[in-house]
Amino acid sequence: MKQSFYGLLLFIFLILPPVAAIMESVMIVHMHMQMTLLVISGLLMGRFFQLKFPRFFSKWNANGIPGILLFVIIWSYWMVPRAMDEALTMQMVELFKFGSLPFLAGVPLRDSWKKIGAAGQKVIFGFLVIMFSLMALLYIGADSQICNNYLEVEQKTLGWGSLFIGALLLIYVIQLFFIDQSEYE
Repeated sequence: MKQSFYGLLLFIFLILPPVAAIMESVMIVHMHMQMTLLVISGLLMGRFFQLKFPRFFSKWNANGIPGILLFVIIWSYWMVPRAMDEALTMQMVELFKFGSLPFLAGVPLRDSWKKIGAAGQKVIFGFLVIMFSLMALLYIGADSQICNNYLEVEQKTLGWGSLFIGALLLIYVIQLFFIDQSEYE
């Protein structure tokens, strides 16, 4: 139960206006740090919801696929440049960001991760590699400013950061195929 408390503390810290303003002022920090930490806060709080509503999760997410699909949809939405822009300019979209990433992406990911098994986990890592690679191509290759609230140089920085994360995830996925994970469990 401690991790649920830590997840709640992380969530409260991230929604504090000064913290949110600082994190949203730099594009790479906004996408790769704030949004990721919001999902992590949901992952940590997920245990509380699993214990509090076990019938809901067993009925709604019995095999893990609905939760993973919800995670993929929410994560993909927030990778779109327009969504990031609107989160900075429209209060309702920012509220949706602070609600959707922890509770519609993090909590379902926590509940689904073990249910989908090793093969499903590899598919999700593959999806993330492709997503970060496409985002890198989009942000690095753009000849003009994609996001109205960020400079073009920040877009390029985000693109290179996405490429780096995609490469690290690719290395992780490759090693999954060559190392027997059961030896470490």
